[in-house]
Amino acid sequence: MNESKQKIALFIDADNAPASKFEDVLSEVAKYGVVTIRKAYGNWKNTTLKSWEELLHEYAIQPVQQYDLTKGKNASDIALVIDAMDVMYTKDIDVMCFVSSDCDFTPMVTRALAEGKVVLGFGERKTPSPFVNACSKFLFLDQE
Repeated sequence: MNESKQKIALFIDADNAPASKFEDVLSEVAKYGVVTIRKAYGNWKNTTLKSWEELLHEYAIQPVQQYDLTKGKNASDIALVIDAMDVMYTKDIDVMCFVSSDCDFTPMVTRALAEGKVVLGFGERKTPSPFVNACSKFLFLDQE
């Protein structure tokens, strides 16, 4: 398929992704096509996600509110995977993009690859290697 025509779904784990590098993500993703789905997951009542607020508005990213139901558990990750699975099986998407430094998404990536999707990953150098290696391409957001 012509890469400029590919449809991309972008899923952001805002708890584990630097808002300051989001424009780098968009620049890279634009090489693959057009982003038709943009969602960011987190507890938006948490002040640590304040840096994402302006970006959500500026780039028409749909915020998905997920409260911290239990300390140490990440309900946002589960919500993101549920939505990603739904999109993968019900929408016309060619590329799935995950922005996170968390390896919890590795099974989602391997499933998307098995379904014939290109999977782009973005995260910091602390991202565990299974997630990095599972993606079709992974870009470290904290490299110069």
